[in-house]
Amino acid sequence: MAGPRAAPDRPWGAEALIDHLRGGGPTLVALSGGVDSAVVAALARAALGSAAVAATVTGPAVAAAEVERAVRVAAAIGIEHHLIPANPLERAEYRSNPSNRCYFCRAVETERLRAFGDGRRIRSYLDGVQLDDLGDDRPGLRAMEEAGFAHPLVVAGWTKADVRRAARSFGLPNAETPSDACLASRVAHGDPIDAPLLRRIEAAESLLLAGGFRRVRVRVHGGGARLEVGPDEVARLLDPRVGEPIRRGVGALGFDPVTVDPLGYGARPRAGSGTGP
Repeated sequence: MAGPRAAPDRPWGAEALIDHLRGGGPTLVALSGGVDSAVVAALARAALGSAAVAATVTGPAVAAAEVERAVRVAAAIGIEHHLIPANPLERAEYRSNPSNRCYFCRAVETERLRAFGDGRRIRSYLDGVQLDDLGDDRPGLRAMEEAGFAHPLVVAGWTKADVRRAARSFGLPNAETPSDACLASRVAHGDPIDAPLLRRIEAAESLLLAGGFRRVRVRVHGGGARLEVGPDEVARLLDPRVGEPIRRGVGALGFDPVTVDPLGYGARPRAGSGTGP
């Protein structure tokens, strides 16, 4: 395969990428609940049939809803699928939550994925990184590359828009699902991370999802929580009839104060304060 970040002058078509993947031999795709890795899994399945398998990391930093989505996606693709436990909280560097926290998380996860795949004589390891990801500061990407994971969507020159088009053509159930990130990405750098905090964040976001909000984040810092929803949904969250029960529920989880971001998800810089997407 081409280098991990080599992209062509023009994007490849799906058939060209499938042909490229055929040369990889037995292949493992790191499958999250997101659309990028789902498309890679579908392409690998089309290229390699039963020689392609998918694996989803489970653990305290991964929301149960994301794992459930990955299970549904794998079933829709028809690819063999495995759940691989990995606990980045084993690493003190991860628990202390520095700005490169994602590196330590991915290092733990890829170690578990490689141990599983190497035991099955897997030759190629693939992830769902695409061109739009490369403009961000993503230390986790370095850990994936160090572990030998290739980025076929980058090799093909695909952006997020290309990925979503392919997902729709494959009929994937998460073709329009908003991007997600690990639960620890909600915690401001420097605030320590532990399993109870991650579970409280997951529970708080579940309250927003149950309220009908589509894209949600609960950013935490110093004991407080800031609720984010899509910019087009902020007005509804600020409606006391809708938002007040949710804010009370989040407060009951131990967050204080609980505020609503009036700009909405994606409208302000993330550096240094609950930095994930």
